[in-house]
Amino acid sequence: MSPASSRPVPAHVLDAAIAWQLTLDSSSPLEREEFVKWHAAHEEHARAWRQLGMLDQRFSVAKGPARSALLQSRESIRRRVRKLGSGLASVVAVVGLALFAGERYLPLDYWLADQRTATGEQRTVRLADGTLLNLNTHSAVDVRFDAKQRLIVLQEGEILIETAHGDTRPFIVETREGSMRALGTRFLVKREEQGTRLSVLQSAVAAHTQSNPEEQILREGQQVLLRSDGLGSIVALTPGADAWTRGMLVVDNARLSDLVHELGRYRHGHLGVAPEVADLRITGSFPLHDTDKALSALLPTLPVQIEQRTPYWVTVAKADSKPE
Repeated sequence: MSPASSRPVPAHVLDAAIAWQLTLDSSSPLEREEFVKWHAAHEEHARAWRQLGMLDQRFSVAKGPARSALLQSRESIRRRVRKLGSGLASVVAVVGLALFAGERYLPLDYWLADQRTATGEQRTVRLADGTLLNLNTHSAVDVRFDAKQRLIVLQEGEILIETAHGDTRPFIVETREGSMRALGTRFLVKREEQGTRLSVLQSAVAAHTQSNPEEQILREGQQVLLRSDGLGSIVALTPGADAWTRGMLVVDNARLSDLVHELGRYRHGHLGVAPEVADLRITGSFPLHDTDKALSALLPTLPVQIEQRTPYWVTVAKADSKPE
């Protein structure tokens, strides 16, 4: 297998491939025709479908709950694994998903995390020291407190931390790219494709990358991207960065494609945007717990239309021209 064919497929493409697999089990001729178009539209689509096929072959010898679990939605898989407990079937199902998906899609660390949320779910947890931990959609953390430190390992997604006062142990958040030490503060940490984004809402945070132990202090209203090769430039905090904790997405003169990508994190399946409207600009507030309503809010403002092939395949496209 070539390196290109074995590298992880982006999460939204795999979501779409799984949705198509479920749809095709009882599909209409029109849906099968739409699948053929989707499969041919991009090499990533074809590659995701091939990886699904390889997973299916890998588990062709598995029977019963292990095989059935692989054909369920992510939330259904999570419930099935929890029900099966530590049995062989649950181990096979989870490990198989990790092998299939790679580090960018439902890795094993996600399933084994101390705290996690499903797609579209948000949760607030009060930790043993009184710190408030807010988990955004599809997020996972491990909590490792001991006598020397309070450590949070962000495996996936995004969190907001409000550290408790009165505990002298350092409070640290770690990701693959680096480490962030709270200095009596409220801050956001988000895993992105390019690295880890740190946004300081109150007070300050000392951050360093895995490759360079020298800390750099970020103040209130600043953000930075921690990459494997070092810290990026410190820039001003994006307005409304923590609005997701109130169930809203706030954007100011954002590219439509960026808005659609962010909304896609809160729903299953594929949410895409046509290239001809991707660079349109949008300002506003959008509900995260009803992404269909959020998409409908685009229609009065932008020359777009919402094309829904299936509940799992939605595209924001250019509006049809109306005859004069």
